[in-house]
Amino acid sequence: MSDAPAKSTPEEDVSVGAEERFTEEQLEQIAGRCQEILDEVSKIFIGSPGTIESLLVALLAGGHILLEGVPGVAKTTLCRAFAATLGAEFRRVQFTPDLLPSDITGTYVPDLRNNEFHLRKGPVFTNILLGDEINRAPAKTQSALLEAMQERQVTIEGETHRLPAPFVVLATQNPVEQQGVYPLPEAQLDRFLLKIEIGYPTPEQELAVLRTHRSEPPPPPQLMDAAEVAELSKLVEEIHVSDEMLHYVLSLVRFSREDDDAVLGASPRASLALMRAAQARALIRGRDYVLPDDVRDLAQSVMAHRILVHPDAELDGVRGRDIVGRAVRSVRYG
Repeated sequence: MSDAPAKSTPEEDVSVGAEERFTEEQLEQIAGRCQEILDEVSKIFIGSPGTIESLLVALLAGGHILLEGVPGVAKTTLCRAFAATLGAEFRRVQFTPDLLPSDITGTYVPDLRNNEFHLRKGPVFTNILLGDEINRAPAKTQSALLEAMQERQVTIEGETHRLPAPFVVLATQNPVEQQGVYPLPEAQLDRFLLKIEIGYPTPEQELAVLRTHRSEPPPPPQLMDAAEVAELSKLVEEIHVSDEMLHYVLSLVRFSREDDDAVLGASPRASLALMRAAQARALIRGRDYVLPDDVRDLAQSVMAHRILVHPDAELDGVRGRDIVGRAVRSVRYG
C-alpha cells in the first residue's frame, strides 16, 4: 500500500486555518449583503443575473468592465441601478469623434478674480464612470482613460490627481456598427477586467420589462457605501487560492498563447485578473476559497477580449471566445 497522501480537494486544501481568516457568520453576512444588491438591481435590469454579478465582481476585485450589446438592451439602466445601490457618484460620458482628452480628465481654467488657474475636474472624478459607446472616440481620447483605469489617478499638465475610491469604469460598445467607430487598442482592452456581452432578453424577460417599465420604477435603495466596498475589496485579497489553482489559471492563460489560431494570447495581467476575479466571486458566494468552477466560469469574460486572433482564422469565424473554450475543455484541474 502506498504511503503517498491522497490528493486533496479544493475544500480540503483550505480547511486548515480557514477559521482564522473568516468565520461562517461573517461569510454568510457578506454573501447576504451581496445578494441584496443583486436582488435590488434585478428589479430594474431584467436580464441575466450573471451580468449583475459580474459588476459586483469587478467592483470588489478593483477592475473595470466592457459591456458589449446592441442599443436598447438597458446597459445604461443597469449601470445607474448598480451605482444607486452603492450610494456612489455616477457620471456618464458620451464618447464621440470630436471628444477631447480634457473633456474626460478636466483642465485648468483661469480665474480672473485673482489671476490664478484652478482645476475644473472632468467626469473621471467620480466613483462609477459610464463611458457610453467608447469605441466612437479616437485612440487619443480613449487613451485618456488608461492612467485612470490602471493607476486610479490622472495627470493634468504635469500634476497628478488621485481619483475617489471606489473607481470603476463601465464602458459600452455596439458590436454591429462599423461606421464612425475606432476599435479599442489592445492596451486599452487589457485594462478591462471583464468583457460582458449583453444580448436580447428572452420572451419572458421582455414581457417582464414591459410590465416593470410601463412607468418609471423607483431607484433601488442604497445598500452599501464606499467604506464597506473598500473593506470587502481588502477581504478579497484574503480569499485562499491553492497552488493547484494557481497552476490551473496559468495553464489556461498559457494555452491561449500557444493556440495556433492566436497571434497574441492572454497577457500576464490576464492571469492576475482571472485569479482576482475568482477570489471576488468566491467571496460574493460566501466562500473563503476559490473553486475550479470560479475560474472556469470567469475565463471567457476575463480572457476572450485579450486574445488577438490570426486574420486567416478570423476569416474562418474563429473568435477569442473559441480559443478560451478550447482551453477550458483541454486543461484539467489538478
